[in-house]
Amino acid sequence: MLENLIFCLNATIPVFLLMILGMVFMKFKLFDENFVKKMNAFVFKIALPVLVFKDLYQEDFYQVWDTKYVLYCFLTTAGSIVIVISVSYFLKDKSVQGEFIQVAYRSSAAILGITLVENIYGNAGMTPLMIIGSVPLYNILAVIVLAFFKPEREPLDKKLFLKTGKGIITNPIILGILAGLIWSLIQIPVPSIIDKTVENVARIATPLGLMAMGASFDIKKALSSIKTAGLSTFIKLAGLVCLFVPVAVALGFREDKLVAALIMCGSPSTVSCYVMAKNMGHDGTLTSSTVMLTTFFSAFTLTLWLFILKSFHFL
Repeated sequence: MLENLIFCLNATIPVFLLMILGMVFMKFKLFDENFVKKMNAFVFKIALPVLVFKDLYQEDFYQVWDTKYVLYCFLTTAGSIVIVISVSYFLKDKSVQGEFIQVAYRSSAAILGITLVENIYGNAGMTPLMIIGSVPLYNILAVIVLAFFKPEREPLDKKLFLKTGKGIITNPIILGILAGLIWSLIQIPVPSIIDKTVENVARIATPLGLMAMGASFDIKKALSSIKTAGLSTFIKLAGLVCLFVPVAVALGFREDKLVAALIMCGSPSTVSCYVMAKNMGHDGTLTSSTVMLTTFFSAFTLTLWLFILKSFHFL
């Protein structure tokens, strides 16, 4: 229990501290609004697409493929999105509906999933299959949700659908996913020089995005949306876990598959939620609040879920 707590704290608190670092840099004028805006744009257009490309192109689909598990991950992700969209219609403030939907279902599945499974089992295990089943859908639906549920709603007509469709097709994240999937399927060899370059660019996506989010964080605005952020945090860290992890157990998934499923359902909201929300016309306050809350509390909730699963000898 103590070892799991220490590991989760080591995995999540540094992420939280990077956000705080962004706030400190902004406070001492090392960052300004124009710089943070450009940093957000760079992460959204370059670093994050490279990150999702790297996560996908490095996987060997044919060697690790498990149709049953991939279908579980895909359907669980789709079910989570449907549930969160349904809950979002009960919000009083409809201007944050798009942000609420995204942060309540979208996990740090790729980064934290691989890290946690490697820490427990010594390798990534079935995490790549979880990534294949969930992460592309995470990102594609995030673009659609943020496009349709903008604070200033446009009428649902042909013009809006064409505009949204164009935005989805040209979205840098979607292009990164498509490139990664195609590269992995046809198994093109990657020269070491290119691989290292891609790896280095991908590495800066998360720290830059976290510091930009911290620099843009407005405490007064965050407090004004604390109830909604609390609801999205509860759904992200507990609600979806209670609904879908028992299904994974019932389907017979154990060990690394079950841990990957837990991460998919109950890991903190990914920092890319904030980057995408800001770059697609949303305020971002609810998103940054939820990312900070889920990142901090996940150190304790993930430890609790791991302890419960291990106590029942599922891990």
